[in-house]
Amino acid sequence: MITVLYLWKIPSSSVAFAFIRVAIDRFLIRKISSVTFTKSLGCGKGEKFSPSDADIHRWGLLVCLSESDLDDLDNSALVLGWRKRATREFRVLLKPISSHGRWSGKSPFDFASEPNAKTNEIASITRARISFFQAIRFWRSIPPVAQSLHESPGLIHAIGIGEAPIGLQGTFSLWTSADDLRNFAFKGEAHQKAISDTKRFQWYSEELFARFSVFEKRGSF
Repeated sequence: MITVLYLWKIPSSSVAFAFIRVAIDRFLIRKISSVTFTKSLGCGKGEKFSPSDADIHRWGLLVCLSESDLDDLDNSALVLGWRKRATREFRVLLKPISSHGRWSGKSPFDFASEPNAKTNEIASITRARISFFQAIRFWRSIPPVAQSLHESPGLIHAIGIGEAPIGLQGTFSLWTSADDLRNFAFKGEAHQKAISDTKRFQWYSEELFARFSVFEKRGSF
C-alpha cells in the first residue's frame, strides 16, 4: 500500500469546478478497487493555519491504495480533470512510518515502512475535528505554533489542509529529516504548550498524527 497526496493550484475560472469535484470525487475514485481511504481537501496558504488562511485556489486529494494501481490513479479521469484545469500540480508518494489516532472513525495509515534512504525526507500529516465549545480557545493558540513551525530548522514546506474551513482542519508538512520533525514536535516551546492545552481543554473530538517516509516528489509545491 502507498499514500498519495496531490495538491493543485487552480485559476479563478475553475473555482466552481473545484467545489463540484470535491463533492463527487469520492464516488469517481471507486472505480479503483484497491483504494482503502480517500479525502478531497481544501487547502490554505500555509501562513496562519486558521480559517482565514483558506484559499479557494488550492485543493488536494489524499488516497491510500495499492502501489500497483498508482498509474491507474494518475491517469484516471478524476486526476486528469484536475490536472487539465490546474496551473500547478504537486504529487508526493508516502509510506507510513507511524500513525496515532483516527480520521472519520478510521485508522487509514496503520501500516509501517522504513524511512526511505534515498531521500531521507519525512512528511507529517495532522488532522483534527475541533470541539465546537473549544473552537475559540483553539484558534487563539494557533499563532505562536504557526510562527514556531515556520521558524523550525529543517522545514521544507507546510500547508493547511482540511475537509472544511472550520472544524475539520489539519496540516501537511515536509521535513529534511525525522530529527527535525521530532525537534519541532517535542522540543518547541509553543508546540509543547499546545500539546499540554490539548489534554487540558480537550480541544478535539477526534485527532490523528502520522509520519511518512517520502518516496517520490513530482511537480511544484
